[in-house]
Amino acid sequence: EGSYNLCPDMKFFATPPVHGSLANQIVHPANLCFKLPENVSLEEGAMCEPLSVGVHGCRRASVGAETNILIVGAGPIGLVTMLSARAFGAPRIIIADVDEQRLSMAKKLGADDTVLVSTKSEDIEEEVTRIQNSMGGKINVTFDCAGFEKTMSTALKATCPGGKVCLIGMGHNEMTVPLTPAAAREVDVVGVFRYKNTWPLCLEFLSTGKVDVKPLITHRFGFSQKEVEEAFETSAGGGNAIKVMFNL
Repeated sequence: EGSYNLCPDMKFFATPPVHGSLANQIVHPANLCFKLPENVSLEEGAMCEPLSVGVHGCRRASVGAETNILIVGAGPIGLVTMLSARAFGAPRIIIADVDEQRLSMAKKLGADDTVLVSTKSEDIEEEVTRIQNSMGGKINVTFDCAGFEKTMSTALKATCPGGKVCLIGMGHNEMTVPLTPAAAREVDVVGVFRYKNTWPLCLEFLSTGKVDVKPLITHRFGFSQKEVEEAFETSAGGGNAIKVMFNL
């Protein structure tokens, strides 16, 4: 049916039993390789992978020029989803997170406003009010880029009647959320698993300047065993690390 991202026999790098691609050379199916435009660097090309998640999410949620967006979670995937939504024409994008440093980065990358939230479930109602006030209009689509019980509850409550909640993050396998009230407002819940057929559009966004992923590359390392270990530690440490790049 063409939805190869849903294939039960999928092979995906760094998903057991398939090894990752941390090697000088790898063998890759030719029909899934795409030539980089001359004005797109290798680093930008590598960023097509995370950017694809945002692009696929925007397609699943039918984002367009009249779609006001809330993004819950300002981590790497939240940020690429924001960049993708803007490229799809979203006129206003609000992003919420528990980390002020992440929100500061989101603002620099073009978020129209940011909302600092807590990890406490009892704060949801007050935070939803602040988020809606910040939007100043309907929230048509919410992307939950964290995938926790609290973030999904926030998404369902904040989204307008007839809107969509797109679940991208997978923080919890199971969660208890206010689904019945959301159903009564005809809020659709859309799932996202990886992506499909996104590389050509990602490369178009990069080559035309609609999306600039360069600010997301915060750290660079060589390809020795020592530096690879340092890179993983940097990425796992959070802080100001967003995307960590290896240079062969």
